[in-house]
Amino acid sequence: MKGIILAGGEGNRLKPLTAVTNKHLLPIYNKPMIYYPLETLTKAGIRDILIISGPKYAGMFLQLLGSGEKFGCRLQFRVQEKAEGIAHALGLTKTYVGDDNCAVILGDNIFEDDLSEDIRKFKGQKGGKVFLKEMEDANRFGIAELKGNKVINIEEKPKTPKSNYAVTGLYLYDPSVFRIISGLSPSRRGEYEITDVNNEYIKRGELEAKLLKNRWTDAGTFESLYRANKIAREMSLESIYGVHGKRELEHCYANDLVKNNKKNRAVCKKK
Repeated sequence: MKGIILAGGEGNRLKPLTAVTNKHLLPIYNKPMIYYPLETLTKAGIRDILIISGPKYAGMFLQLLGSGEKFGCRLQFRVQEKAEGIAHALGLTKTYVGDDNCAVILGDNIFEDDLSEDIRKFKGQKGGKVFLKEMEDANRFGIAELKGNKVINIEEKPKTPKSNYAVTGLYLYDPSVFRIISGLSPSRRGEYEITDVNNEYIKRGELEAKLLKNRWTDAGTFESLYRANKIAREMSLESIYGVHGKRELEHCYANDLVKNNKKNRAVCKKK
């Protein structure tokens, strides 16, 4: 099974942070952003991974990630000359993926759920699979319309969402995805939409969906970038200290902050 990380785009919503670098190279707590999707794939046992980026910063990814040896995988890189949508970027990987299934993940997505088993099970499966998360700012994403537990339609960034279930940036596909992509037309935004790919799988009755239980976010806006840092910090501290240890640690930080504030107020009064 092949892994694909999509890390192109201009990151316009995060300027000026992205004025001189790619969004996916920004720090999220204690790691570069792209480490998180890379770890999601390698944790699931995927060893062959292709990273798609724009021409301006492709060399930075190579410099940061190298061959992939330190991550336990084999990395290759491909340039998307012009940002024409997620489906367009995925279409560039056809030769690389070949007859294998693929796991496609957006470079700014952070998942707390361990999806390794879902990815491993999909290795020889037919069709596609998406992962849903209930979000307050649902209109920023592709939104799944549900009938019971079944997805009956996905709408891209609707003004009036029919649910709060966002389609997250991890997609599992069989090789027929490339035939679907070859038949797509650009949307009103001038892009080849991954939502159109997923809706074609829905028409075929071949799209599975799983609802995430734990925290997830992208990092495409200032608010979601802040949320990503917060989630990544909590995940990191919990992995080191456990949930209870993290709370005790945060309690200590809070007490130190209160003490420092009192000290600062006392200094100010003297002045």
